[in-house]
Amino acid sequence: MTTTAITNIGTLVTNNPELGDGPLGQIKDAALVIDGDKIAWAGPAKNVPATDEAHDAAGRAVIPGFVDSHSHLVFAGDRTAEFNARMSGQSYQAGGIRTTVAATRAATDEALEANLVHHLAEALRQGTTTFETKSGYGLTTQDESRALRIAAAHTDEVTYLGAHIVSPDHADDPAAYVELVTGEMLDACAPHARWIDVFCEKGAFDGDQARAILTAGKAKGLHPRIHANQLSYGPGVQLAVELDAASADHCTHLTDADIDALAQGDTVATLLPGAEFSTRAEWPNARRILDAGATVALSTDCNPGSSFTSSVPFCIALAVRDMGMTPDEALWSATAGGARALRRTDVGHLAPGARADLAFLDAPSHVHLAYRPGVPLVSEVWRGGTRAV
Repeated sequence: MTTTAITNIGTLVTNNPELGDGPLGQIKDAALVIDGDKIAWAGPAKNVPATDEAHDAAGRAVIPGFVDSHSHLVFAGDRTAEFNARMSGQSYQAGGIRTTVAATRAATDEALEANLVHHLAEALRQGTTTFETKSGYGLTTQDESRALRIAAAHTDEVTYLGAHIVSPDHADDPAAYVELVTGEMLDACAPHARWIDVFCEKGAFDGDQARAILTAGKAKGLHPRIHANQLSYGPGVQLAVELDAASADHCTHLTDADIDALAQGDTVATLLPGAEFSTRAEWPNARRILDAGATVALSTDCNPGSSFTSSVPFCIALAVRDMGMTPDEALWSATAGGARALRRTDVGHLAPGARADLAFLDAPSHVHLAYRPGVPLVSEVWRGGTRAV
């Protein structure tokens, strides 16, 4: 395999404190060596070993590729009218998902995949090299399984979300829908997924229903994640920790007991500021979660209803401006934090042995991601040791 040295890096973020300064393991005037699809060496540029090829970073900052651990990218249609109504004073409610369900059911496989690929390319240009995505806009056995099959062709991080809302087909009999989600639909979807998720919220699924759904998924070999405590206080976070869910996502409305549970368990609190931005809702208090010692991830929640953004840099800027995070914490959460939310050790950092996923910033430091919001700072992206952008 060919080895490549990336030299003249202004600031390198490794996310490994053993390699550099602070929790981000930062190295000034740095270099990286890539061997095949892995990082082979990272350190001061003056010590870079000999390689087959070299690539000049021209003084730019280099960071790990973003790990977007929560998205909903298998869908059709859009919800412009709903967004316009919200910006005109209406409140966000979970039921708007039904609009996307109707459009997704009517779409062809080819149209769904083309839309997925479009948004993946959009995210890649902004530095996202690992992503998770969910079903949840089909809500029939056939439509959920085809969504997962389409997603699985593009990522290993696929989540079965038949329990997004109660299907319109079962509006008068939620118990029958839970039976479908934990039975026939689960059987058809499990072979295509790694994860199982549930929207535990008023207007979606209560705590008992969520426990039944996630427990059934675990019995089929799927690991839990939970949409928890987004719109109101509820049992989602406590349930996530109880079931050893990889992440509890949203975490907007948290009690002290919720915070304590997150701090004492292995469940990552995944914060999704794009949703609060797009719904004008209360911001999650990241400072409170971090100060308690819990692990935080930042993700886009890219979906057509409540957070139609694929930009992790945008979410970093929101987290710093409105959620009490420092620029260092926000970057770590969008890279290493996202990896923890997916229980991955090969991505989210740039230490030797990690996958060679990295983003170049047209700036001397990662702090510019929050300092210059809205500016397209990602100028180059490498994934698996190969330049992709």
